[in-house]
Amino acid sequence: MPRVVVDVMLKPEILDPQGQAVANALPRLGVTDVSSVRIGRRIEIEFAGEPDAERAREIADKLLANPVIEDFSIKVEDA
Repeated sequence: MPRVVVDVMLKPEILDPQGQAVANALPRLGVTDVSSVRIGRRIEIEFAGEPDAERAREIADKLLANPVIEDFSIKVEDA
């Protein structure tokens, strides 16, 4: 079943303490070639009937993302 996927990420200028904690832990695992990590969210929306990317954009803008500190992207994806 096709679904609409909403990816929410902090804006680049917003500090990401969770991502920074992961980046700081990587050398302890022997990973030394990663310079930055950003953590985000993936939300999958399944509509009754055809997926509606514009409706998902409205949902993301009003409910799923904080437009002051986060950006989001929308894509329709086959299951």
